[in-house]
Amino acid sequence: MIDIHNHILPGIDDGSKTEKDSIDLAKAAVEEGISTIIATPHHKNGIYDNERDSIVKYVQLLNELLKQEGIPVDILPGQETRINGDMLKELEEGKIQPLNDTKYVFVEFPFSSVPHYAEKMLFDLQVKGYIPIIVHPERCTALLEDPDLLYEFVRNGALTQVTSASLVGEFGKEAKEFAVEIIDANLAHFIASDAHNTTNRRFFLKEAYEVVANTFGTNLQYTFMENAKLLIDDENVYTFEPMKIERKRRFFGLF
Repeated sequence: MIDIHNHILPGIDDGSKTEKDSIDLAKAAVEEGISTIIATPHHKNGIYDNERDSIVKYVQLLNELLKQEGIPVDILPGQETRINGDMLKELEEGKIQPLNDTKYVFVEFPFSSVPHYAEKMLFDLQVKGYIPIIVHPERCTALLEDPDLLYEFVRNGALTQVTSASLVGEFGKEAKEFAVEIIDANLAHFIASDAHNTTNRRFFLKEAYEVVANTFGTNLQYTFMENAKLLIDDENVYTFEPMKIERKRRFFGLF
């Protein structure tokens, strides 16, 4: 498996704090069946700033460490950038790290709101040749309250990544149900862990794929898995005809 969202780089954000933490997380990945991880440290979220050059350096150092430890996990460079007005400028200046140097770029919304300029920023990124991926939309209160916003973003070309822990209930019933709704409405394109550690923010990726398979069928499970591979290869991923989320689906009793 490939995990496209992970905080495994040591000491640079709220993920792994030490090299030992990173090693433990990599060992857990192997046990989970994960062979490739995109390291996506936080950037411009009001607490952490991690620019491209430093991310590339830390990825190289971690890969060397994992090789020394005999842990068969490849780390690729990425970044989880909080949406901000300087994104295009920072991409031009080489401060933003696209996922594995592809056309795909993570975009994080604040957990309680969607900025008024989000639609234009997502559009402008596409005009410049990038494909924005909205991370963990199921955990954004503004999207939960107005899912038509998410529908419009996807209809206009943005992609989304649902978090595995949400699908297995680690962030509560509401996030779990909204994650299922997002998938059911063809508004999701990737499942990823957003793992930070081996305790309360674990991978849950295998379990999440099982939820997808049991709820929607194995075809969709394998499509999500294939999309992760297509992403790191800078290929076009599979997309679906988006649908609006009907609020009544919240009570359809899947769980």
